Amino acid sequence: MKKAGLSELTVFVEIAHQRSFSAAARNLDVSPSALSHAMRAFEARLGVRLFNRTTRSVALTEAGERLLRRVGPAIADLQDAVSEAASSRDRPSGVIRISASESAAKLLVRNVLPSFLTRYTDIHVEIVVDTRLVDIVADGFDAGIRVLQDVPRDMIAVRFGGDMRFMAVASPGYLQQHPAPQAPHDLGQHRCIRFRFESGALYRWDLERRGKSASLDVDGPMTLGNVNLMIEAALNGIGVAWVPDYLAAEHVASGRLVHLLADWSPSIPGLCLYYPANRHPPTALQLFATAVREWAECNMKDSAPRLRPR
Repeated sequence: MKKAGLSELTVFVEIAHQRSFSAAARNLDVSPSALSHAMRAFEARLGVRLFNRTTRSVALTEAGERLLRRVGPAIADLQDAVSEAASSRDRPSGVIRISASESAAKLLVRNVLPSFLTRYTDIHVEIVVDTRLVDIVADGFDAGIRVLQDVPRDMIAVRFGGDMRFMAVASPGYLQQHPAPQAPHDLGQHRCIRFRFESGALYRWDLERRGKSASLDVDGPMTLGNVNLMIEAALNGIGVAWVPDYLAAEHVASGRLVHLLADWSPSIPGLCLYYPANRHPPTALQLFATAVREWAECNMKDSAPRLRPR
């Protein structure tokens, strides 16, 4: 069997990341038919199928998953090295690919990225929104954004949010029809808005007060996979939502939402940008991490209301 070439491995990794031959072809600037032909020839030479293809989807086989775990990080390192070599001191360039939940990414999109992308015009930032806790190395990401407790131990974490609380909220209109809960078990009598991860798991409501805790599998008329839509549903009187305080704070302050069971809102360490500690980060990522750190330090110093000091 002939050795696999770098171009074939690059094509394989791009298709695996995009889960689409047409999307990978656009990124690589080739035709989908040429890409498909090249990958079929590569599979034939290996003697193993790497992708399961249907008319609507592309998924890795078990062999493909194994190959991606080994090859993906190496291809990423090579691409980073090329980008770093191409970057001059005054005009750094490159692509930063980040995995994040929508709500977590929103703070940086609002507060860091406008000035960062204006300053570094040759750097491109791609944020892939996902509710799963992905393996950023295996899936080809440079960094991730998650709460600190979800960051793997072998990562460098740059905190940009103070401690975060989850809170139960509902609209005044909803509470006119349903008496406000006085204790966690009262939520069993309420119409709750549930959250489902992309993995299929439902999010349990973990309440805590002075050493006592309650973990609830609530019920209600709606299940969503987006926290911002949960807040929208609560604002429109559908039910009670369990959401991060920094997303609901402005609505509570305006009176459009009411904070329920305030004494039972647990606090957890806040949001982080994180990336592998055992890999040399490319210049673009180093600059972005510095921008995030500087904004966080300034934001903490100014005591912005949505981010409490550590």
